[in-house]
Amino acid sequence: MKRDMNKSKGMLHRFLVVSYETIMSVLFSLPRYAMFNYVKAQFLRLRGAKVGKNVIFYPGVWIESGRNLIVGDNVDFALDVFVGSDGGVTIGDRTLIGYRTQILSRNHEIPNKLGRIFDGGKVPRPVIIHNDVWIGANCIILPGVTVGEGSVVGAGSIVTKNVGPFSIVAGNPAKLIRYRS
Repeated sequence: MKRDMNKSKGMLHRFLVVSYETIMSVLFSLPRYAMFNYVKAQFLRLRGAKVGKNVIFYPGVWIESGRNLIVGDNVDFALDVFVGSDGGVTIGDRTLIGYRTQILSRNHEIPNKLGRIFDGGKVPRPVIIHNDVWIGANCIILPGVTVGEGSVVGAGSIVTKNVGPFSIVAGNPAKLIRYRS
């Protein structure tokens, strides 16, 4: 009896996950008209996110799951941005996030050599992006990273360590190029 109940819970969970993914896919494929951006923000708020004013979501943005997400005012999510928010993601005001950028707030845990990779679990580590940040196209922001106020992350960069305020970083891994003058 207990096994049947667990199986039913598992099936319900999968159904809810796929339903969320379907709604997200349809809703976030809509163009970036103000009305649609408002609806997208409301959808994220229903998932537990805090979303500021004048947030722009280009088509193809994917936010999983919306929990532990804080987005400031006047944030721009370009085409095909992915945000994994379960580990905690905070994005400050007036932030630009370039095309196909990925912001990841948790990672798989690597089990010991006898453990199965599939059963390793996940490790959450919050990502904080301060105000007035520009993240170029095709960047990856890894779990646990803080990007300081006024910073610029060059296109194609992989950010593995904290970025200081008013820094310009680029590369794989991202390294300091110079400070904004």
